[in-house]
Amino acid sequence: MQRRRIAVAAAVVAAAGAAVAFTLPSMAGTTPSSTTAKPKAGGVSPQILAAMKRDLGLDGDQATARLQRAKWASAVSARLSAQTGADFGGAWLATDGNTLKIAVTDPAAEKAVRAAGAEPVLVERSEQALVTAKEKVDAVRSEASGVSGWYVDVKTNKLVVVAKPGKVSTAKRLARTAGVAGDAVSVVTSSATPKPLFDVRGADPYFIRVDGGTARCSIGFSVEGGFVTAGHCGGVGATTTGFNQQAQGTVRASTFPGDADMGFVEVNGEWDPRPVVNDFEGNELPVAGNTEAPVGAAVCRSGSTTGTFCGTILAKNQTVVYPEGPVTGLTRTDVCAEGGDSGGPWLSGDQAQGLTSGGSGDCTVGGETFFQPVNEILAAEDLTLVTSGGGAAQPPAEDAQPPAESAGACADQAVQRDGTLPRARTAQAQPDGAAFRSNAGVQTACLTAAEGADFDLFLQRLTDRGFRTVASDTGAGDKELTFNGRSGTYRYVVVATSGAGAYNLGFSTP
Repeated sequence: MQRRRIAVAAAVVAAAGAAVAFTLPSMAGTTPSSTTAKPKAGGVSPQILAAMKRDLGLDGDQATARLQRAKWASAVSARLSAQTGADFGGAWLATDGNTLKIAVTDPAAEKAVRAAGAEPVLVERSEQALVTAKEKVDAVRSEASGVSGWYVDVKTNKLVVVAKPGKVSTAKRLARTAGVAGDAVSVVTSSATPKPLFDVRGADPYFIRVDGGTARCSIGFSVEGGFVTAGHCGGVGATTTGFNQQAQGTVRASTFPGDADMGFVEVNGEWDPRPVVNDFEGNELPVAGNTEAPVGAAVCRSGSTTGTFCGTILAKNQTVVYPEGPVTGLTRTDVCAEGGDSGGPWLSGDQAQGLTSGGSGDCTVGGETFFQPVNEILAAEDLTLVTSGGGAAQPPAEDAQPPAESAGACADQAVQRDGTLPRARTAQAQPDGAAFRSNAGVQTACLTAAEGADFDLFLQRLTDRGFRTVASDTGAGDKELTFNGRSGTYRYVVVATSGAGAYNLGFSTP
């Protein structure tokens, strides 16, 4: 199957006349819902609002405002991450769900944060320094006995290691072994033991043949040609059947454990990928896009075992130690889930967020659940999310974004940088000789150079072997670059192939 690039803004219309409607499966012996929830003002379905009222205590206006604020905060955070580069310390929404806080390591960056409508917080360590510390622990994860996970906590500006009861010294030793400074680490204890949320039993929707048995999971989101789900639900080549026990598809991509918990199932011609999520109350919730929500944002999930529940995003890029092995890059929430919910979708309003991975507790006593960011698999497998259309919410007037820093030919890009290369065979890294963090998704850039000069543009991603070029535009004339990639640390490099003079670089991040 030929896969196309992510198309976030464009609406993808499901093919008419398919024999079976593709949606999150209902319980065994039932048929999928045929009622599509109609969004209220602000683009939020009444079922999501009802779930947020039940789980978060927010009325309709409060819930809508919080979701719109999260969309705005996501865009502002991405832009400031690129603008402040190595000074960026992370972003999160305060407990009021309204105040966006941006951590920076340089007081000079506070002005840009305030101009964007956010509240600056001066910290000691940059987000990249904390991510580097986490990656050091990831490298020794085979020695993580007695530890259930670790993650970057931008609010405390530390790497948090989660130890099992009585294992605090083990957690500290793990950090020391990894070479992480003690003052950059905080150890918390938890008796929770995260596990993947699948049941090896029948009689529930979407079944996968696993090790001679049958596992049950939940469909995540429709993509062109199939759907995405959790990687632990089945390995490459496994076949699936749907809620109606009919042949459904084949697993074409699967990662678990390790760098992710994500999978892609290619469906046969009897299944029609549609931009909806079943809430198990007789409604289909619309999926309009995949703008990633920040830490502190409200989020809801649906699953074939427990239905729809809501809560808050607590942390991102967490490494979780499952019995099968550690998994990196997960998002931690305070939402409950149970076996069979694995692979199910997470929404912030009508924006796709992720796929249920695992957790602890249940929906009777509560618990915590981790999800795999959906944008990671869209980028890694070059998949197109099927959507109903709809862009990000507009920020309130008082939070209007400041004008671009440059009026160059690339001024339509969110971040602007000007520079000068004094002679051929010289180069500069942007922003400002540093790097920036980017969410998964499409990055775009534009470069114009002085008359008579030929400058080339390279986008590089930080790996364990240093920066590596992932996209470039070379040759004569102005340069344009588009890259669909995973989350990580990036930088642009402008190289003078011939000539010298000033240039204007504009770029945008997802």
